[in-house]
Amino acid sequence: MALRITLRQLEYFVAVGECGSIALAAEKVNVSSPSISAAIAQLEAEFGLQLFIRRHAQGLSLTQGGARFIESARRVLSEARGLNVLANDITGKVRGPLNVGCLVTFAQIVLPRLRRSFVEAWPEVVFRQFERDQAELFDGLRAARFDVAMAYDLDVPADLTFLPLIDLPPYVVLSEKHPLARRESLTVAELADEPMVLLDLPMSADYFLSFFAEARIAPKIAERTRDIAVMRALVGNGFGYSMANIRPMPDRSPDGLPLRIVPLKVPRPALRLGLLVSEGALNSCTIRAFVDHARARITPGQGAAPGVDPHG
Repeated sequence: MALRITLRQLEYFVAVGECGSIALAAEKVNVSSPSISAAIAQLEAEFGLQLFIRRHAQGLSLTQGGARFIESARRVLSEARGLNVLANDITGKVRGPLNVGCLVTFAQIVLPRLRRSFVEAWPEVVFRQFERDQAELFDGLRAARFDVAMAYDLDVPADLTFLPLIDLPPYVVLSEKHPLARRESLTVAELADEPMVLLDLPMSADYFLSFFAEARIAPKIAERTRDIAVMRALVGNGFGYSMANIRPMPDRSPDGLPLRIVPLKVPRPALRLGLLVSEGALNSCTIRAFVDHARARITPGQGAAPGVDPHG
């Protein structure tokens, strides 16, 4: 019997399985919720299999059969993407889908303009971006949801390859009215008695807190947030200082208050921003084109992406 299913239906099914919600899946793949619901219903009818258990309060969860089915669906989608890569390599063309993950802490500063210049250079590429934390980027690359990801060189697993773009020393973000705002540089010892607004994201928070641990100093964490814009607003309104590696342009909080950026002296190498790829990814001419483009726009000596200030 011929199967009457599409790759798009499988993509929607995988999105729902990963998000646990039709609404969140619809947002993720940028289609309407009814389209997602229809795709799931068609798959269940075609295979005579219940894929999800519907729970009004808790969303959708995979059935045992659905959990097995989603693994095969992922493999089918991965093979389909492989056909596109093969066709591009045979023809030598840079085109087709490119799914780029980016660390949420600097996605708003780095990725949109880099994306604009890339799609202008390669208009046949269908570029999709995803903002995630570091651990989610690792998972997305392993599951082939992302073709490449922009991240820091923090705890990069051995099965992924990190391609460095630029070194980014840490700096302290301060309100213009903060008593330390006019300093040329600061140490963690000088910050010990000041309230801190911690950017509380996986790995990033551990990285900033490690400066204090190495100095055997306990920071005074007054506020925590997972949103870099909220962090800047709290700092601008005098709730404490914070730390970052990417310098926003201009130096103002989202609600317009001036910020001061002061280099932080720490006894360790600067954090590196770069690209993460899985094994074999650079065999794709589209991924290679994006890597080369990012290097040309960001790496010192080859140009610099607007908004990326390696000197803090």
